[in-house]
Amino acid sequence: MSKRETQSYTSEYRAEAIKLVLDQGLSVAEAATRLNMNQGTLAYWVTQARKGKTASVSGAGMQSAVELAAEV
Repeated sequence: MSKRETQSYTSEYRAEAIKLVLDQGLSVAEAATRLNMNQGTLAYWVTQARKGKTASVSGAGMQSAVELAAEV
């Protein structure tokens, strides 16, 4: 049996992914496809954000996806 690798995401990445769904109106499926990530993972993050169980999505000092991409 081979071990399954797990992907880890930064809190900034999670916040930006959630913003795509909640603020920009993309579906979870579309946002997950654009980000090349598991749809179930993103759906869970969005559900938790809607319940208020995650850190503030639009916190001060957060960089946009464009700004993060520019850094790379």
